[in-house]
Amino acid sequence: MADLSGDYEIRRFGAVSKGEQGYAEAESWLKAVAFGFHESTRTPEHLAKSLDTYRTDRRILTGAYQAGEVAAGSLPSNVPVATFGTLRKTLNIGFGRMLETQLVTAVTVRTSHRRRGLLRRMMSEDLQLARRDGMAMAALTASEGTIYGRFGYGVASFERTVKVDTTARFGISHQPVGTVEVAEPASLLDLAPDIFDRVHRQTPGSIGRQEWYRQLASGSIGRDGKEDPSVKVALHYGPDGDVDGYVSYRFLGWDTTPYTVQVVDLVAATNEGYLELWQFLGAIDLVERVTWEEAPLDDPLAWALSDPRCIDSSDSRDMLWLRILDVEKALAARHYPVDGRLVLEVHDPLGLTAGTFALDVSGGRADVVRVTPQGDADLTLDVSALSSIYLGAVCPVTLTAAGRIRENVPGASFTARQLFSVERATHCLTHF
Repeated sequence: MADLSGDYEIRRFGAVSKGEQGYAEAESWLKAVAFGFHESTRTPEHLAKSLDTYRTDRRILTGAYQAGEVAAGSLPSNVPVATFGTLRKTLNIGFGRMLETQLVTAVTVRTSHRRRGLLRRMMSEDLQLARRDGMAMAALTASEGTIYGRFGYGVASFERTVKVDTTARFGISHQPVGTVEVAEPASLLDLAPDIFDRVHRQTPGSIGRQEWYRQLASGSIGRDGKEDPSVKVALHYGPDGDVDGYVSYRFLGWDTTPYTVQVVDLVAATNEGYLELWQFLGAIDLVERVTWEEAPLDDPLAWALSDPRCIDSSDSRDMLWLRILDVEKALAARHYPVDGRLVLEVHDPLGLTAGTFALDVSGGRADVVRVTPQGDADLTLDVSALSSIYLGAVCPVTLTAAGRIRENVPGASFTARQLFSVERATHCLTHF
């Protein structure tokens, strides 16, 4: 698919593996992504491994290419000046319900080609195509916090980096019901997807994982594209002997002070498994600290520790951003824990799904109808705010206080808080 208008050509094509037709184009696209994120130049082997995983995930790669002659000595015209990637995975929207979601990734614009509308053009076209294809939701993770609100995205989940003191202060008030054993890292190539699937189905905000994750967790492919021999793995066995969790980790070296283990991936399908994997990490000989960059904000570990101040968690940040593409479909897809009615006046900067919608909930099921507004709606909000409260991690009362939601009927924000609550803490373990 190509758009030949203007100074740029927009091309969309699927990811392919080495030896397949179109590989050179995909390789050039990936080089542009690496440049945009300030990565070192990827080796041909790294490019090939990355594109193999992209092909498995059936990613669609979009590039903006200069349509005319390029400046002498500059990057050639086959290297895109802007990139945009998409793939589709399921999003857990609470109470075990899954919603197929358009994931947006690898968004870059070369410095010399900014302020020309390339991102707006690629984003707008892709969201329109996804909506026409029946998608009700899009999602991304943002490297900058000021870019995506204007496209209707809102922050919907959070994460934090924790540094856990595992010296004598560390102790978890939990009697183990299972066991933890060290395993060969390669075992996660088979085990990790099934274990994660269990976690995915019980965690609101969870996104289905791409192929790359099982390889990262097993050390088969590090972030530099090479095998990572420093990765170690421990498995959690539940009372029935089944593997229901794992932690993948690496020791950061004897020149690190204090001696530190870094969690690569920690996935546990049971509450007991989660605590027992932390008991294992806290018992590793000669280690004084464990760090994890993808820890939840609402973390049971803090409440299980005899001294919760063992956790230093100064780096909390937004993680998952959502963008509702079809209000009626997205709201009807959810389960609601209480009965109630709300009339929502939704504004949309891209005009994809603006309107006034009546949400009637009974017995957990929602009827959603577009209505002709007669008087004020209960709440007036941008689609980005509706996307933020959709998974229950962002409070409508707080957004009302911030001026992001206008409450036309007193108490309507609290009603929204109750309706959009979910059964457990929202958390997304999957970056993309």
